[in-house]
Amino acid sequence: MEKSDIIGKARSKAEEWLNGAYDKETKAEVTKLLEEKDTTNLVESFYGNLEFGTGGLRGIMGVGTNRMNIYTVGSATQGFANYINSCFKGEKSVCIGHDCRNNSIYYAKTVASIFSANGITAYLFNSLRPTPEISFAIRKLGCKGGVIITASHNPKEYNGYKAYWEDGSQLITPHDTNVINEVKKIKAEDIKFDKVEDKIKILDESFDKIFLEQIKTIQLSPEAIKAQHDLKIVFTPLHGTTYKLVPESLAYWGFTNIITIPEQMLTDGNFPTVVSANPEEPAAFKMALDKAREIDADIAMACDPDGDRIGIAVKDDEGVWTLLNGNQTNIIFTYYILRRRQELGMIKGNEYTVKTIVTSELLKKIAEENKVKCYDVYTGFKWIAAVVRELGPDGYIGAGEESFGFMPGAYTRDKDAVSATSMMAEIAAWAKEQKITLFDLLKQIYKEYGFSQEKMIYIVRKGLSGAEEIKNIMTDFRENPPKEINGSKVILRKDYANLKESDLIHNTTKDMDFPITSNVLQYFLEDGSKISVRPSGTEPKIKFYYEVIDKLKDTNDFKKVQELAYKKIDKIMASFKF
Repeated sequence: MEKSDIIGKARSKAEEWLNGAYDKETKAEVTKLLEEKDTTNLVESFYGNLEFGTGGLRGIMGVGTNRMNIYTVGSATQGFANYINSCFKGEKSVCIGHDCRNNSIYYAKTVASIFSANGITAYLFNSLRPTPEISFAIRKLGCKGGVIITASHNPKEYNGYKAYWEDGSQLITPHDTNVINEVKKIKAEDIKFDKVEDKIKILDESFDKIFLEQIKTIQLSPEAIKAQHDLKIVFTPLHGTTYKLVPESLAYWGFTNIITIPEQMLTDGNFPTVVSANPEEPAAFKMALDKAREIDADIAMACDPDGDRIGIAVKDDEGVWTLLNGNQTNIIFTYYILRRRQELGMIKGNEYTVKTIVTSELLKKIAEENKVKCYDVYTGFKWIAAVVRELGPDGYIGAGEESFGFMPGAYTRDKDAVSATSMMAEIAAWAKEQKITLFDLLKQIYKEYGFSQEKMIYIVRKGLSGAEEIKNIMTDFRENPPKEINGSKVILRKDYANLKESDLIHNTTKDMDFPITSNVLQYFLEDGSKISVRPSGTEPKIKFYYEVIDKLKDTNDFKKVQELAYKKIDKIMASFKF
């Protein structure tokens, strides 16, 4: 499409807003966009539509069809309300929460008003709360669904809208597509903004106590916590929702030496002390690690703004603080929970774990060598929740994904950093009772089950041309599949777009058992390496996940083996040139 046509389409849609059922402030902002000589902002705001996808909404805040505002949020909510009303009869309720971002409370109150206007009781938290608590509340209160206003760890200009179903998990098929279809029907004049006061119920701090009580039920080593209660724990919420509940949970578990970062305990949607409020980024840990070094802490932990991701930093053999990756965190969680349950006689024979397909294969090895089934699912905790829904919570051990998410208990159905921080502190206390550090524990696990090193990189391609380039990359992989990567034969190829698994040694193909297709490719090499490729569902990125394996004969060889692994990953990465 010609540039002039794109501008013309954006201008036409903007003029529709000027003449539509929108408030005066919105129309004034639209008028400003139309008057700007540079049409960039106009096109970015109105050319496309902020689509309600399987993960809800996420985008830059502002006026326009391609922005987060009360009308895009309103359309999503009206469509969701219509669907809930079509599925359930009688009294219905939803739970609504929000994070620390700019406009989050405004959007949350708007969502509550719309649900109430549609005859659905809205349980609205009185202030910001972490995502896992809203997931828990949906289940505890018997709601039919829920909404969380958050953009997770995205930049400050963003906000988002996550829709949840009655089991406390994000929407999956068929509900996701059904809600999407309902949302697409909504026009501005269809949105019922006028709230019904008696249909909005406020949840306060008393509900937090119920959540904290539930979290404590997963505790496995209270005696270790009692002995090591003064473990030095540094924690930062990165200006987000866990500023209150994580320290309270740690204290409730019995820890007495919790050191927080005052500047980052202030909830602020501008995230003034970090470039990115993402515990996956080492830079986000700077202030916490400065404090950890100052006081010679045992462990440092950080959560992302909505409290579903957890980052862990520990001291290595030389006393240097290092940030564990998401796979390593999951490996420690899974190993510890299985070991302690075995030691406590809690294994019944129906246990299972869950991991996403791009998460380390070592997790599956740990589970299966302990006679526990490990299920592979797509990226996203909604698929993990689907397994828990099918199998039930009784045999649930834990579930995680490489992007710093773990769910220690089945009482939530999303990744849960509030529970995970308490559990990881317990593991640190338990390890200290064994006269080892968390870093020592990780090395012991590697020695027992084999060493793996993982790395994820992404390539950003913005705009319409970028989306087309990402599409072409995936097409080229499918039309010209690599037979060898870094000198090692591809022995197994999985294409989740057609759910075919190709055994390249025996030249056979079989179907994979997944509920829907997904645009993901995986290559398993003769030397044990795994490469996964997938476009992001929420950002203009294509992601590459690399995993290589080795043997760790002695824990003293860890750094040498790790260095060799990284060199190997670099060589594999070099074979993918764009």
